[in-house]
Amino acid sequence: MAQHRAPSKHVGTWMVITVLLAAALIGTLWVPFYNDLTPVLGGFPFFYWYQLMWVPIVAILAAAAYLLSRRAERGRGNAADDQVLEQDEQEVNVR
Repeated sequence: MAQHRAPSKHVGTWMVITVLLAAALIGTLWVPFYNDLTPVLGGFPFFYWYQLMWVPIVAILAAAAYLLSRRAERGRGNAADDQVLEQDEQEVNVR
């Protein structure tokens, strides 16, 4: 028999995470965006400084996606985890 899950409350959060990570992938892996030698910045062709510009941007996007996923997972809380927490609290109170 199939188990039915309750609909997730955080679908919007997961969509934002998907967009953040997709932007990082598309910006760095879609070659037509940066397949140019001009403009030159500090003696470096556009290709090089465009890729280097994405290093901190991807780090920020990945950190934001991670934090959003942690918040979504924390807010999800399933019944099994709640039961374990209640048992732990009871054990502490007994001691």
